[in-house]
Amino acid sequence: MSLNRILVFFNFHFFFSFFFLFVSFEIYVRTMGLEYLDLYLIHWPVRIKEGANMFNLAEGEVLPFDIHGTWKAMEDCSKLGLTKSIGLSNFSCEKISQLLEHATIPPAINQVEMNVSWQQRKLLPFCKEKRIHVCGWSPLGAYGVLWGSNAVMESQILKDIATSKSKTISQVALRWIYEQGVSPIVKSFNEDRMQQNLQIFDWELTKEENVQILQIPQRRVFRADSFVQENGPIKSVEELWDGDI
Repeated sequence: MSLNRILVFFNFHFFFSFFFLFVSFEIYVRTMGLEYLDLYLIHWPVRIKEGANMFNLAEGEVLPFDIHGTWKAMEDCSKLGLTKSIGLSNFSCEKISQLLEHATIPPAINQVEMNVSWQQRKLLPFCKEKRIHVCGWSPLGAYGVLWGSNAVMESQILKDIATSKSKTISQVALRWIYEQGVSPIVKSFNEDRMQQNLQIFDWELTKEENVQILQIPQRRVFRADSFVQENGPIKSVEELWDGDI
């Protein structure tokens, strides 16, 4: 059965030096049998050695990141028609500002961790001001994942709201993100949960419920400590996130 290309959105993350940007594109796109991507993202404001495992980096495998050179290569991909849109992932306000100093094509998206327990109170208004759409990964806190957190799915505040509205905790969490103007990226292999996740568009959270959600303690779950190396370009997680942790 043939698939109508216009009905499928293909997004790919790039992670190494900009010298490999076109190579990565060619490998992914040709393997998938595509002519173009819908969205091409810089996965992290970090450069790692080709072939390195980001979760188990050896000393010396984190390399200096050329933010302007990498974005210039992304712009070239866009101008060549290889991708419809280009964007970022896991970029702080400060790093976006640095990128925009020389960008001729602004990033369409910044894909970041966002959920009720990490509400991106600094980054979200900044991106809105710069007209950069925010996509939220781990909208449910990566519950059950090794590096994840139970802060979302076991939040008593969300449990109470879900009970009062006859909704699931996941639905309340996803509805909150949707009401912030953010696109949640939620993963599930369970068909019933997929259907539940779509049932968030015909109801709203009240003003009082939103105030309650603001009381949820804030903590970034995925700090990316693996990028921090004593002799590397990133000396602390505070430096990676420019203090927004």
